[in-house]
Amino acid sequence: MKPINFRQLDLNLLRVFDEVMAERNLTRAADNLAMTQPAVSNALRRLREALQDDLVRRNGYGVEPTARALALWPTVRTALAQLRESVAPGAFDPATAQDTFILAMSDATAAKLMPSLVARLNHDAPNISMRVLPLTTRDPRAMVERGDVDMAVGHFPGVMAELNAMHLHEATPTFFHERLYSGRYVVVMRRGHPLAKKPDLTLNDYCEARHLLVSFSGRPFGFVDEALRMVGRQRRIVMTVNQFFTAGRVVVASDVLTVLPAHFVETTGMGARLVVRELPLKVPDVHVDALWHRHTDQRPAHGWLLQTIKACVERDS
Repeated sequence: MKPINFRQLDLNLLRVFDEVMAERNLTRAADNLAMTQPAVSNALRRLREALQDDLVRRNGYGVEPTARALALWPTVRTALAQLRESVAPGAFDPATAQDTFILAMSDATAAKLMPSLVARLNHDAPNISMRVLPLTTRDPRAMVERGDVDMAVGHFPGVMAELNAMHLHEATPTFFHERLYSGRYVVVMRRGHPLAKKPDLTLNDYCEARHLLVSFSGRPFGFVDEALRMVGRQRRIVMTVNQFFTAGRVVVASDVLTVLPAHFVETTGMGARLVVRELPLKVPDVHVDALWHRHTDQRPAHGWLLQTIKACVERDS
């Protein structure tokens, strides 16, 4: 393999590469760049030759990046964003902006944030669109780094602990995060459940019951199970689902217990059919954080998005 001569590299090709990586589609990338698709294909060919890698391969109606492209893209995107802000700095005006923001969050988090966020958009940013994707993992860093979402919002305790440790050693952090709010989880059962007659739920009753777990990964072990293990106990999980609303629907129609965010119980529309009890053991506080990649951190639009979400949280707290 010949050594790559950076001084001979046409940096305009990196703009094409960035757009193709963001869209995963040559036609859409060409439209965004005001270029023809053959011109985009030709630019990719030249960049492939310069970097001695395929970069992307056709996959159905789009393209799939190679490992080299995935490793290169975050650096390219960050450099282009910084250059853009240096050459053409400008404030973000939500009243006239036509951006589309993509967020990843669970249905419980969306139920708390989205009503206020929609009202804020209607008033302050009528031409901005929001897309919410389901959160399917407790570690959304890959989604954020690929550019699938602008920001992930949720409870990521393992990620937060790792990032806080890494930030002590990183000169330029790859990921940024900010605490939005803290909440608590409660035990939920149907009104006709045998344990609903008791004013308090004992640890023995809880462990002997049948349980449903909301698990994004499908793994039948969560933070409650970790807390139980610390005191030498365990519970029987008979089902896992990946949405809190689905959990509520199952609980209403069966004799399983589940654990839901306290604020979410009423938003299900099933509050009158459910009984809420406190967990019979201590569990860590549930912190909800916003997580984003460094390539979006310096953008005025991102700063507006974060501040708007924080304002919605404060209004509803």
